[in-house]
Amino acid sequence: MFRNKIKADKFEDWVAVFETSTDVEAQMVRNYLLDKDVECQILSKRDSAYNLNVGEMALVYLYVPKVKEEKAQKLLDEWNDGSVEIDEYNVEDED
Repeated sequence: MFRNKIKADKFEDWVAVFETSTDVEAQMVRNYLLDKDVECQILSKRDSAYNLNVGEMALVYLYVPKVKEEKAQKLLDEWNDGSVEIDEYNVEDED
């Protein structure tokens, strides 16, 4: 709906690779990229006064350094395809 009109802000040496309308989804993707050694930052344009999650006042962007854009795009393709491999951690009782 708004995707053609609104563009992510431009920052030197950083590029927006992911856009969503929820902070939770942005945090999940951010954590996934950080786990894969891709530095990233979230820029939220959500207006907390109205608590909207649609439209121009609710966009949340995920930025990565330009040098990591290709790796981030590949990881995001895996994320969107549902082919993400999650490491299982074994927690043993210390008793």
